[in-house]
Amino acid sequence: MNVYSGSANIFPIRHADPEAMGECTGLSCEIGAAATELAVVAVAAVVGLATFLMFAYVREAADTDQRERQRVLAERNAFKEFADRVSALDPAGAGSTAPGFDGPMAAIRTVDRVGGDDIRLRQVLAAYRDTVMSVPHYRKEYDETIPESLAAELGPDTAAALASNGTLSAASKSALVSRSQRAAEARSSLVDRIDEEIEALRVFESDLSRVDRRRQRLLEHLDGVSGSGTDAALDVWKRLNGLEEECNEIAAERQEKLADPPMTPDLAADTGENHAFYKYLYEPTDAPQYPVLAQVSELAERVRDDRDRVARRLAGGR
Repeated sequence: MNVYSGSANIFPIRHADPEAMGECTGLSCEIGAAATELAVVAVAAVVGLATFLMFAYVREAADTDQRERQRVLAERNAFKEFADRVSALDPAGAGSTAPGFDGPMAAIRTVDRVGGDDIRLRQVLAAYRDTVMSVPHYRKEYDETIPESLAAELGPDTAAALASNGTLSAASKSALVSRSQRAAEARSSLVDRIDEEIEALRVFESDLSRVDRRRQRLLEHLDGVSGSGTDAALDVWKRLNGLEEECNEIAAERQEKLADPPMTPDLAADTGENHAFYKYLYEPTDAPQYPVLAQVSELAERVRDDRDRVARRLAGGR
């Protein structure tokens, strides 16, 4: 991740179409409407429904975050090592330069070729290749040349100064070391923010699991009731309504976090982009970009399905 640089969307839980219920909103109306959907009412509607949801979206997101954390740590360590190696080099004396080039862009493009003419510059470029460009994911994620990477990570003026001088001057050495240290610090900060997201996912999964366990226990209880079980079914129906409200609350909490991310890149802040941090983590994957909200929606849908089945059981007189 190159870090050199100088109103939140709402994702409500999808609810059933209110028009399907007409103008009747009371408990008896909802149960009656559910009954009219079936020609034959199933007698044992809740049998076999008490199964736990596997929170795949949240767990996959946590795995994604862990992998990105390892990549960022590798880059942090690489920049720290590069800074240490450059710091140990002796800069060229004042006034030591190689022949000039045709402008700063030409200098950036030729910095890696200039390295062949000066031992100090060769040492700098070798150190960069052996550290920053040697992280396992470098080719797949960046695949940049040395000049491109130096410009992106440490600033275009750094690469231009190296090429235009043709050697490692004291000023260039100082800039390389300080900016590499800053690049490492930026990645340390990013790791901390990723850790926050991983912990947030853990908490949300715990909250969702608690709702799902209660859903399961309600259905198991109703399945074990003998006789008509009307009172028990009505109680379960009401409690399932409460679980859906808890899903709404969890979704609202996640939306608040989306609106106030752990960090916002400078460019994203300039454009008012609140979700840049989450896009950075999840947009490159095939999974939902908002895994917690997708998971809440899935659980809420399951709760509504269970509630509808209980309503049909009530309407069937059992």
